[in-house]
Amino acid sequence: MNDQRSAAEPAAAAVAVPEAVTALEGAGRSWADRRAALAPIALVVAGGLSVQFGSAVAALLMPKAGALGVVTLRLAAAALILLVICRPKLRGHSRADWGTVLAFGVAMGGMNTLFYLALDRIPLGIAVTLEVLGPLALSVFASRRLINVLWAGLALVGVVLLGGGGFDRLDPVGAAFALGAGAMWAAYIVFSARTGRRFPQADGLALAMVVAAVLSLPLGIIESGAKLTVPSTVALGAAVAVLSSVLPYTLELMALRRLPAPTFAVMMSLEPAIAAGAGFLILDQALSTTDALAIALVIGASIGAVRSRSGSAPRPEA
Repeated sequence: MNDQRSAAEPAAAAVAVPEAVTALEGAGRSWADRRAALAPIALVVAGGLSVQFGSAVAALLMPKAGALGVVTLRLAAAALILLVICRPKLRGHSRADWGTVLAFGVAMGGMNTLFYLALDRIPLGIAVTLEVLGPLALSVFASRRLINVLWAGLALVGVVLLGGGGFDRLDPVGAAFALGAGAMWAAYIVFSARTGRRFPQADGLALAMVVAAVLSLPLGIIESGAKLTVPSTVALGAAVAVLSSVLPYTLELMALRRLPAPTFAVMMSLEPAIAAGAGFLILDQALSTTDALAIALVIGASIGAVRSRSGSAPRPEA
């Protein structure tokens, strides 16, 4: 009885006092607004966890199929899965729509190919730390604020530390591949956002994945040939496709419908830490103290860029 009376008291007060109704409605809206703001962030984090653990599984697959073979398996399997699930319509789209999908597919294919070539030469955590400079640069250029240039400088210090002062201890070709993947990642973010606005649900993603798969197919066949038809290799490739392409790209496409591309770009700062954890747990790739400090600097720079950008946004009038 006491519990029922206690539960009824706020409702009764709300009926008796109009201000109470307003307060209760305001509290409900505030909670709903917070959930709406956190939802795209949760999508990005979930996508990051999926893609980095998928990359760790892909690294285990490379000795069987090669870097380019893994890319082909991943993109081809992801394209088939998305085509079956989405069944995208081919009619009713403008030339601009198809141009956006084509650019998105090229960016996706280039990003994956360059990243896996890097992963074949340098540890996962370091590869992603170099790659994440692409999204960070996108955010800095988009914001055009001096403070973000300083954050970019801090990230550059982290990269120099990763290279031991001159990249002497890193494979220079692997580092170059990772930086190239970062540039393609920035393009991927831009065209993913545009594709999400032009196509319903994940239709644009499915079509772009087909473009990426077609571009990667000749490279995979040249490098791996008949290895791509081994059942166990195909099964692992399908698992990588789900973890590293289907699930994260879908989550990111949903997030980019509610987040500005530059804000999304700097949220990728979590990727190096996730990648380092995945590399340690699955690939037994331990990081040195210097590597950990370097990754922390890149992450800190990216978080600082996010905060400075959100702080500069105009506040809504009361």
